[in-house]
Amino acid sequence: MWLDRFSHHTTSNGSPAPLQARSSSAAPRRSMQLAPSMPNRPHLTPRTSSLSDSTRANTSTISLPAGTRSTNGSTLRHELSRPSNIEDPIDVLERILGSKLIRHAGGNEDAQALASAPKPDDLDRDIEFGELSLSEYLQQNAVPVEVQSHAPSSMTEEYAQDKVKLEELHRSAIACDDVLKSVEISLTNFQRDLGVVSAEIETLQNRSTILNTRLENRKIVETLLGPAVEEISISPMVVRIISEGPINEEWQKALGELEKRASLIDSRTKTATPSKAALEMKPLVDNLIMKAIERIRDFFVVQIKTLRSPSINSQVIQQQSLVKYRDLYTFLAKHHIQLAEEIGQAYINTMRWYYFSCFTRYRHALDKMLLFHVDRSETVGADPAMRNARQNTNRQHQGAHDALSIGRRAEILRSASYAALPSYLAEESKSYTYIETPFRHFNLALVDNVTFEYSFLTAFFSPTSSFHQLSRRFAEIFEPTFTLGQSLTKELIEPTYDCLGILLCVRLNQAFAFELQRRKIPVAENYLNATNILLWPRFQVVMDAHSESVKHLASGLSTARSGAPTAAAKLIFAGTSSGDSSKQSTAPHSLTQRFGQFLHGILTISKEAGDDEPVANSLGRLRTEYEAFLAKASRSAGSETVKRERFLANNYALILTIVEGAEGKLAGEMRRHFEGLRDDLKG
Repeated sequence: MWLDRFSHHTTSNGSPAPLQARSSSAAPRRSMQLAPSMPNRPHLTPRTSSLSDSTRANTSTISLPAGTRSTNGSTLRHELSRPSNIEDPIDVLERILGSKLIRHAGGNEDAQALASAPKPDDLDRDIEFGELSLSEYLQQNAVPVEVQSHAPSSMTEEYAQDKVKLEELHRSAIACDDVLKSVEISLTNFQRDLGVVSAEIETLQNRSTILNTRLENRKIVETLLGPAVEEISISPMVVRIISEGPINEEWQKALGELEKRASLIDSRTKTATPSKAALEMKPLVDNLIMKAIERIRDFFVVQIKTLRSPSINSQVIQQQSLVKYRDLYTFLAKHHIQLAEEIGQAYINTMRWYYFSCFTRYRHALDKMLLFHVDRSETVGADPAMRNARQNTNRQHQGAHDALSIGRRAEILRSASYAALPSYLAEESKSYTYIETPFRHFNLALVDNVTFEYSFLTAFFSPTSSFHQLSRRFAEIFEPTFTLGQSLTKELIEPTYDCLGILLCVRLNQAFAFELQRRKIPVAENYLNATNILLWPRFQVVMDAHSESVKHLASGLSTARSGAPTAAAKLIFAGTSSGDSSKQSTAPHSLTQRFGQFLHGILTISKEAGDDEPVANSLGRLRTEYEAFLAKASRSAGSETVKRERFLANNYALILTIVEGAEGKLAGEMRRHFEGLRDDLKG
């Protein structure tokens, strides 16, 4: 039993002879290594670690000092510590044997000390086996039972119990060795992977250095070539918007970007040494420009067709769809002048039809307004009988009115409202009015539309058209409408003898001219001048009719000697019972009242009249005929000078009373004239 070799601490009664004989055997004695040991790991040499090959490529080549070099074999058993839950094997053996063991540290001095240690007597005995084997020797020299009893049975039992623990410890050591083996394999693989990663990192560092160099070079190139490339390049977004996007503000901005790039490329291609990049870009830009022209054409065609829709408000289309995108027409005129002219002509034809149709409907509505009819029977010197009959007829159909009294008719000149009468109100109107009312509403609407249309033409066509071209386009649009307005003026003034109404139309026409000048609209001047040409001659004709009526009335006067007084004579002698001149009244003549009212109306309307107007001359002729009539009428009143002068003075005083509130240069001249006549009679 191998345990017997270490039982030198057994009882003193034991015989050491068999142990001495065993020690003198020819078989060499092996020293027991009591320190913890690990079994040799398979496939590994005892002098090198398995990590040495995989790490050799990445380790330093500097030699280490001799003291730091590893000993032969694996150093894991020296580096690993015993787990805390495992007992020291020496302690286990000492507990089994029941005595303390000498721990071998591996030095020569310890070995000598162990050899020179005192031994029991039974261990120093020499045993002679002779030719016998160990078993035969034991059979011949049997040891008494009492000698063998030095090994107590309790120790055997304890050994049997501790055997399981030792086996478990052995299995734990094997398991630990397996774990260490797997760890060593993992570390080996990790070291290999780490070497691969290190190589890849080095490769990436090299590539990063190369890429950084390229990036710096590209930045330098971009700094030099960037502005030049940016000037001639067009972004894909701009191309997509122009080709497929809806026409809106964003589309208009993209078109401006295209125009900018196209101008620059065109300038680059026309130099002595054209840019190759510009030459390559020019066909692409030209194709994109043609696509933009096509879309602009379709857009304007749709808008012009919309203007022909019934009951459409042209101003909404002009402001929201045309003026807002006037840059599109400028682009079209620059790149395709013929198509731009066709679009412009289509617009002119459309608006020509639009305004003519609208004002035709408006004129028909104004034609339904009820107007006072003023004829020759309502002139200043008309026959009283004819005038009374006419007034009776007018009262039945038109209501009472006085064509020679200005009344409130002059308020139309001071009206603060610049809105024309709507068509439906004109059609539904049941009250009578004079000719200046429809004239004002028609021309007021015309002036407003002229202003708006000229403003639109200036805003839309001015970048590509001169003033003469704009005036020509405006004239083409409004020519039929102006003709319609002139025909309305003729229709209103030709059949009437309403001199106040005609003069009011003249003042309204002058006010429209001033308003257009204030708005800086010079294109309607020809129409206003043509209207004046229609109004002033008719005014003179009517004034001449008034003068002729007074002249005719004066020529019909008869003296008291005729015995057959005319209507004028009857007016003079009205209120008397006989034609005796001594009994005739010196009260003002009824013609003076009519003349004074008419004169007051003319002066009220002409308070701002110029010296070049025919009003003063026409009034001068009428005043001369009236004074001639009064001279004849005074002679018909009697032969007494005092009565005749009193008659004339009363008539002049009445005229001065009527025209007292009139203002203006012409009114002042008239007052001074009649005051002079009155003062001459009093003097």
